[in-house]
Amino acid sequence: MNFDIEYVEKLSKVLKENELTEISLEDGDCAITIRKDVIVAPAAVAAAPSVQNSVSAAKTADTAKTEEKKGTPIVSPMVGTFYTSPSPDAKPFVTVGQTIKQGDKVCIIEAMKLMNEIESEVAGKVIEICVQDGQPVEFGQVLMYVE
Repeated sequence: MNFDIEYVEKLSKVLKENELTEISLEDGDCAITIRKDVIVAPAAVAAAPSVQNSVSAAKTADTAKTEEKKGTPIVSPMVGTFYTSPSPDAKPFVTVGQTIKQGDKVCIIEAMKLMNEIESEVAGKVIEICVQDGQPVEFGQVLMYVE
């Protein structure tokens, strides 16, 4: 496998369009890994080491300020697909304005064909759900805010 610049650009486009954080390919002695910055928590640095310019640093600071105003974030513990309910015709686990307790199921993240029920680590009122049903999520991505 020969990694020419056009091939690398195509991989970068796939990474961006599918909201992925990393693509790795190996073929015999050839290997390539393409990564992009991921904000894991308020004011945290990217999970993957890469060049960070002043624009992404400003975005990190803005994200941290936004999260402070919105309440406590519930973040995805894994990469997968976000679901608001246990089945398409079922009622959502939580809705905006609903009061939840620590340990309440708030969503499902499907990863590797396994349905992982996500429980709240905080109690309070759900003030925003940041992800749409069926949308892919990354590790550390904010799913919802609780105040």
